[in-house]
Amino acid sequence: MIQYDKILSLGDVERIVWGGEPLSLADSAVARLERSFGFLKEFAADKVIYGINTGFGPMAQYRVSDRHLNELQYNIIRSHSTGAGAPLDDADVRAVMVARLGTLLQGYSGIHASVAQLLVEFVNRGIYPMIPRHGSVGASGDLVQLAHLGLALIGEGEVHYRGRWCATADVLKQEGLQPMSVYIREGLCITNGTSVMTGIGMNNLIMARKLLRWEEVASAMINEIVESYDDFLSEEINAAKRHDGQIRIAAELRRWLEGSRSLRDRQKELYDGRHEGEEVFEHKVQPYYSLRCVPQILGPVMETLDFAEQVLVDEMNSACDNPIVNPDTGNVYHGGNFHGDYVSFEMDKLKIAVTKLTMLAERQLNYLFHDRINGILPPFVNMGVLGLNYGLQASQFTATSTTAECQTLSMPNYVHSIPNNNDNQDIVSMGTNSALIARTVIENSYQVLSILMMAVVQAVDCIAAQERLAPASRRIYDEIRAFFPVFRDDTPKYRDIERMIAYLKERKIEL
Repeated sequence: MIQYDKILSLGDVERIVWGGEPLSLADSAVARLERSFGFLKEFAADKVIYGINTGFGPMAQYRVSDRHLNELQYNIIRSHSTGAGAPLDDADVRAVMVARLGTLLQGYSGIHASVAQLLVEFVNRGIYPMIPRHGSVGASGDLVQLAHLGLALIGEGEVHYRGRWCATADVLKQEGLQPMSVYIREGLCITNGTSVMTGIGMNNLIMARKLLRWEEVASAMINEIVESYDDFLSEEINAAKRHDGQIRIAAELRRWLEGSRSLRDRQKELYDGRHEGEEVFEHKVQPYYSLRCVPQILGPVMETLDFAEQVLVDEMNSACDNPIVNPDTGNVYHGGNFHGDYVSFEMDKLKIAVTKLTMLAERQLNYLFHDRINGILPPFVNMGVLGLNYGLQASQFTATSTTAECQTLSMPNYVHSIPNNNDNQDIVSMGTNSALIARTVIENSYQVLSILMMAVVQAVDCIAAQERLAPASRRIYDEIRAFFPVFRDDTPKYRDIERMIAYLKERKIEL
């Protein structure tokens, strides 16, 4: 069990969201919540504070009478539960709840500790509020979608529970849980902030890191298949470029390829003077860029993911609501910590990086399929009768069209602010849209990588290269062939693609 105090790492999120590990609140976290709540309760007694005794947004100029203060908090939840589109899946909702806890546990929200405790129960018991895909402009954070979270916490709306949609009230009764109560500003606090875009973003990052690993694996195996010269991965050439990501990618590929009997030694084969009489070299002196420039292409992708992790972890472990309640200074500050520009910008950069990774995979796929380019494989790694059978020819259509969609979706969303809310929100982040578009790019990339890996193992069989592969590559080959056998006859491949995607997502790769 993970004890949640104030800071979670990306690894913690992965264990909770994807590993199903339960969590609990540290005593220090509960104490911080109680201190913040106690201070706000006393401080707000005779003061005008936004969202406690005023309206919300452009309605903040209107004071709300004391007899309606509780009603005010319920009203923001109910009135803002206006999302549309398909619900977020369970993993994203789980990440959203973890991210919301991250904000509350900083102790700057003035919220009652029971709200955080109820969120923990939702996470641990697999109770997933219905949060629609559309509704957020990313400032004041994810108001609409977090309102749907709040709706479930007050015992209304729907939740996904044990594989089906149920009335929240029925699930709470079954689980023996009490709905969230309103004390001071619980309604505003639960709806105000960047937790939806941050939760989705954390999942995006976890999935994108796996994609990077698989593209490294595919790149290593393709270079083995075509017997590339090994110096493109050498420590010397990559250190000369000085970029950390490039150096790390090259080092990881060298480790992966340890024990390979396929790569060629340039020193022995081309520098020994035995080729003086040759006019045309049968083996390519330098392979195509999609094989040779892998460290240079994937290095920036790695560094982009690294920086995105720093930003997202910081965002999750920050107070992202408004106003900020600070018991240490004895004050309540009104500002804009709910603005999602940090997350939005990183999601745009992440999707661009994943698109470039996908483009590399598509070009490598084309290299394997194009017999006149690679010079050693049958067209489309077709092991049947040419003309009668077609190998993976049609799979390339899927990979190419999907890559093209990624390229279109890579247009930045961060710069698409549209004023709304009577121009109170006159510049917004669109952070959740950015995160959701990035998710589509990531899912597309898994489709392309699945077809590439199908082609890689088929290519290995075309030239009977199994015994020359590095031990790490051979393990992957054997695992894939266990559920995707070598083929010669034409059969539908859409189920094979689905199985390969599931394998890529579930298999943990260490380089």
